[in-house]
This record gives sequence, C-alpha cells and structure tokens, in this order.
Amino acid sequence: MSLLPRVLGLALPALLALGTLTACGEEDQGSNADPSQVDSVDVPELGACRSLTPDDVEQPSNATEIVDCAETHTAQTYAVGELPDELEDADYDDEEVGKFAYRTCADKFEKFLGADESLVLRTIVSWAWFRPSEKAWDDGARWYRCDIVGGSEKSEAFIELPETARGLLQGRLDDKWLICGAGDTVASSVKVPCTEDHQWRAVTTIKLGEPGDAYPGDRVVEVTTRDYCSDSVGAWLNYPVDYEYGYTWFHEAEWEAGNRRSVCWAKTID
Repeated sequence: MSLLPRVLGLALPALLALGTLTACGEEDQGSNADPSQVDSVDVPELGACRSLTPDDVEQPSNATEIVDCAETHTAQTYAVGELPDELEDADYDDEEVGKFAYRTCADKFEKFLGADESLVLRTIVSWAWFRPSEKAWDDGARWYRCDIVGGSEKSEAFIELPETARGLLQGRLDDKWLICGAGDTVASSVKVPCTEDHQWRAVTTIKLGEPGDAYPGDRVVEVTTRDYCSDSVGAWLNYPVDYEYGYTWFHEAEWEAGNRRSVCWAKTID
C-alpha cells in the first residue's frame, strides 16, 4: 500500500495521512470525469484548471474535466512529468512511487507559489498528486500530476483559486490564504482562512533537522517544538505578560516522507 498522501496540508492531524489505493474507474476519478482522460497514458496538461473536491483528491487517479482557468476552479496543475527510469517496473502501489511524488511535488509547490517551506506550512492551500489509472499503468503509463488545491483533506469544500496560482504567496499576503484555527484548542480547531472567525493563527515554524538526519524520536520532537514555540509565539505577540500558544508536531512517518518542521500557533482571541 502507498504510505504517502493524496493531499498535504496543515489541517491534517498528521502532515502526511496514510493513503489507501483503491481500484480506479470513471466513477472514482471525479464526479464530472472526462472519459478521454480516465485511462489516458499521456502526460497530463500542465497549467490545467479543474473543480476538484476533497473527495476527489482521496483517489490515486483523477480525470475531472478541465475548465478554463478564467472560470471558477479549485485546483490547478503546476507540475507534470514522467516517473524516473528506476520506477519503470514498479508496482502500481509501490511505496517508492509515492516517495518520488512527495519530493517532487513538495519542491515544485514552494517554487510555484514563490514561498519558503515555513510559509507553505502556514497557508490554507495545499497540494495533491495523481498517477495514471491502473489500466493505464498496465498499458505502460508512468506519469505523475501535482495539483495545487484550495484547502486540505479536512476541508468541507475547497475555496476558489485565482486565474493562476503562480506566485500566490509572494509579497504582502492577504489573510484569505493564511491558515487559522476556529476552536478551543489547536488540535480540535477547524482550520480556516484567517479572514474567517478564529481563535488561533499559525505564526511561525521550527526546523528540526536536515534531509539526511535520522528521526530523533517523539519525545525530543515534541519537547523541542514546545519550548521553541513558547518563545517564538511570545516574540510574535511582542512579549505580553500572559499569552497562550499551541503547536503542531509530526511523527516518524512524516519525517521519513520529508517533513522536518513543526508549526507554532498563537491564541489571538479570548
């Protein structure tokens, strides 16, 4: 089974949810699937826009109809390509396929948005990746597709994206693209754009290691995150006498997939 997710986003209880591959057909490749895309062996169209839903991105493959990017849409394809030669003989659900997609889509996501790793973790937008259908895979298709989406797997619905999302996080950011939490605690809060009512705001992140580092263990990651976030959020709030903060930290599975950061949250409304 694949160990890497369909969608990445801070609203996940862990940054990388364990995904389960299911058999693909037109019925599970989008509610308005384009029959010509369902079992296509051709590399998908770069820059294409679609109206995807959270349910759509739970599937390993997607054939939702392409729409004009000037029209309402919730997803845009920002990276496509062929899998490397060493994956030519890989099984459809090979873990190495997922690892390659994670590394590729995550790196290209930051560049497409014009943001660094820290800012990407504090935005409401995320990404999903897709592979060919099982039939197309059996016919020799070995492509990947990375889509930016207006939300995460915990979103009830995705928000509309601009005509192009390229450079979306450059310059002074509108709160509609930053992530906040509505709820009593960070863990229980619903993650929403910061333009909506909220009690928590993701304000900083901490980098816990380099790409080649071994996972330091749950206890070390949590304590390091807690102590850093206490100081970091205090500084962000300009050192008030009393303040509340929270943090999101991730486990070994997320570490092995490439995530090296935790997120710090400031309580913004009593």
